[in-house]
Amino acid sequence: MNARRPEPVQIIKQRRDGLLRTLVEAIPFARHLGIVFDRRGDELTAIMPFDERLIGNPFLPALHGGATAAFLEVTATVGLTWADLWDDMEAGRLPPEVADGLGLPRLPKTIDFTVDYLRSGLPRDSYARARVARSGRRYASVQVEAWQDNRDRPHATARGAFLMPRRDPPPGP
Repeated sequence: MNARRPEPVQIIKQRRDGLLRTLVEAIPFARHLGIVFDRRGDELTAIMPFDERLIGNPFLPALHGGATAAFLEVTATVGLTWADLWDDMEAGRLPPEVADGLGLPRLPKTIDFTVDYLRSGLPRDSYARARVARSGRRYASVQVEAWQDNRDRPHATARGAFLMPRRDPPPGP
């Protein structure tokens, strides 16, 4: 019986962390806003650390709506791409340059993105998670929720429609 030996957990962790780092680096505005992701298994939590330059209304003070919308859209894009590549990543089928963090994966294109501002974003760190509602070969729908101190009290939610990137067919025999 020649069962394939499982990969060491360190190799799997490196592959996952490398892909996540590559995804975030593929979105320059994510770096500009300082967005980072906390990964626990297949679940991603986006974190936008507070910075004074994110304030839109200094009299309240409140986060700028554009920063909040961008945070939600980056979270949706990375979350959708992460979910789309998960099976290939786990099977070790990613192109080597993507798996090594040297190449950039093709990202979904935003078709429509609607943000609901539920309350003012306070001058503190924000967190967000994306949930893929539907994902097909050409179209995907994602819902995102952002909160600060209490996940049960989101300050913004969003729904996005995305055009999925074309996948190259696997090389033939």
